[in-house]
Amino acid sequence: MTNLWEDLETGPDTPDVVYAVVECLKGERNKYEYDKDVPGVVLDRVLHSNVHYPSDYGFLPQTYYDDGDPFDILVLVEDQTFPGCVVEARPVAMMRMDDDGEKDDKVIAVPAEDPRYDHVTDVDDLTDQRKAEISEFFETYKNLEAGKQTETLGWENADAAKDAIEHAVDLYEEQFA
Repeated sequence: MTNLWEDLETGPDTPDVVYAVVECLKGERNKYEYDKDVPGVVLDRVLHSNVHYPSDYGFLPQTYYDDGDPFDILVLVEDQTFPGCVVEARPVAMMRMDDDGEKDDKVIAVPAEDPRYDHVTDVDDLTDQRKAEISEFFETYKNLEAGKQTETLGWENADAAKDAIEHAVDLYEEQFA
């Protein structure tokens, strides 16, 4: 069985087009995580706060970020996909974030094959409302978990997101290659 973190390339044209492995679905409270030992997507927990994912959320294969996990990615979709779905995505922004004292940035991307997002190429193409909804979710989704604290630290452009992806690929190669 294929291990989506170790066996799948980061993308067909990294960092401009990457593969996002979906774990959590737009509109849901279930927090799924890919377990490379299964390998498969397992239910990690149900969010304690009464909030839902603002879009499909997952990770980039063959990446390792500063928090010791695969690099997180939020893919802006109109309709949810499914846990384990692989989406070709174009990075358009990055949201800086602190999760319990650890750097936990998020790549924001759009599906490469959805014409509704052809015009979205950089952070300035996202509406202030969309950015506020994403920030609000990540600032509050752990509020009711004992001892958990998150803080969003601002937005970066597509180039910064691509640089961070390359950093996460380099870290993966250093740790696991």
